[in-house]
Amino acid sequence: MRTQLTKFSAIAFVLVFLLSANTALFAQNADRRTNLQIYGSALQYKGELDNQFFKGDMEWGGGISLNRYLSPSFDAGLHLTYGGADATNGLSKMDTNIGTAMLGVRLKMYGTILNEDALIGPYLTVGGGAAFVKADGTLADGNSFDDNFTTSALMGGAGIRFRFSDAVSAFVQTGYLFMGNDGFDGTEDNGDNDRFLQHNIGLGFNLGKAVDTDMDGVGDRRDKCPDTPTGVQVDKDGCPIDTDGDGVADYQDQCPTEAGVQNLQGCPDKDGDGVADKDDQCPDEAGTTATQGCPDADGDGVADKDDNCPDTPAGVQTGPDGCPTDADGDGVPDNEDLCPDSAGPADKGGCPELDAATLKLMEEKVRFEFDQARVQEGYKQLLDSIVVVLEKYPNHVLLIKGHADHIGSAEYNQALSEQRAQAVKDYLIERGVQNPDRLVTRGYGETQPLVKVNERLSKRRTESARARNRRVGFELNTPDMQLNME
Repeated sequence: MRTQLTKFSAIAFVLVFLLSANTALFAQNADRRTNLQIYGSALQYKGELDNQFFKGDMEWGGGISLNRYLSPSFDAGLHLTYGGADATNGLSKMDTNIGTAMLGVRLKMYGTILNEDALIGPYLTVGGGAAFVKADGTLADGNSFDDNFTTSALMGGAGIRFRFSDAVSAFVQTGYLFMGNDGFDGTEDNGDNDRFLQHNIGLGFNLGKAVDTDMDGVGDRRDKCPDTPTGVQVDKDGCPIDTDGDGVADYQDQCPTEAGVQNLQGCPDKDGDGVADKDDQCPDEAGTTATQGCPDADGDGVADKDDNCPDTPAGVQTGPDGCPTDADGDGVPDNEDLCPDSAGPADKGGCPELDAATLKLMEEKVRFEFDQARVQEGYKQLLDSIVVVLEKYPNHVLLIKGHADHIGSAEYNQALSEQRAQAVKDYLIERGVQNPDRLVTRGYGETQPLVKVNERLSKRRTESARARNRRVGFELNTPDMQLNME
């Protein structure tokens, strides 16, 4: 018997190693792919001495099985059992111990036809391996037998698994054992080999841990939200809790107990203006984000309830009261004020009136040498005074008007007058005039003489009059460019 048990143990060890050495072979998509079953086992014998099938006669033993998930339909398993069978027929009797080691395949009804997590799961199983036998007893002729042998064994059966949790289940199973030897009862004839019904009942334990990528406690196989952030509370499907059922998970929902809309982080918006009620100062009237959910008829960024000028034209800058700003405080709003940084009367477009000294300065002229466009030293003090005036009236526009005498062609004189106006402008810019774009030049050629010259007289006799005509004059006006360009 010791020899047989030693062989039994060695074969069992090899089979366990082959089944479990390469887990990748069986790794599929079930949560826990390895199952260990421990069970009680009973044998019913059918042979020359008796037929115990469907009777109460049976001998008890036990067994252990290691199963591995292959697919939703199939499991593979290693099954080790040990038990006994005895029978009496007249003077003949047997008392036989049997150990089996088999590899088997299980066809699961609860992986395809039924849900894998169903409470009741029927299955079919087949297997094959070896039986290790110690047979002894007494024959009818008074001779006794004591025999140890190993034989092949095949098994086919059916069972039902009862699932209690992801980790624990129970099962009952009945299998029909086909043996490759007829010597279990010490009697051999030309009929069928000895056979057995094997009944198993026990518990199964799913080993290992379910794959849970997001570590929310719900295995990937059943996790409908497998990318849930760490630490977020989830439901039985592995999805973040959504208490108010608005489609925004609580961990992202700023109003987790009130159904709202997704674009407002789950907060309600009764008036549909895009401002959550909790932030809406006018929750029953559609408004704008800029006015915290309150209406703003003129779109100036000041809610109607706070707007003292509710009809301000579009695009006009307003103050906190909703009225157009008046930076210089002259009573002319900036959007109508030609000089928003300098106070002035409304009839002047909000620009200051020119003082007498400035008006007198604008009457001065810059004279030029014959056929020259160079500013002479004697006029630079005059131009420096104009620079000061431009600083005093920062919004005004200065028209610089260039002129020439009648000597030369009209085309030449026109170009010369433009050069003289540009020379004055260049000097003013050089002296630091702010915003030089408000310096406008215009050349008039010989068309606007200050002194009428008799062109039939000699150049010497007309030199004094012509010198007065070679000039640049000025006009300072409001920034709307309403200048005398004629």
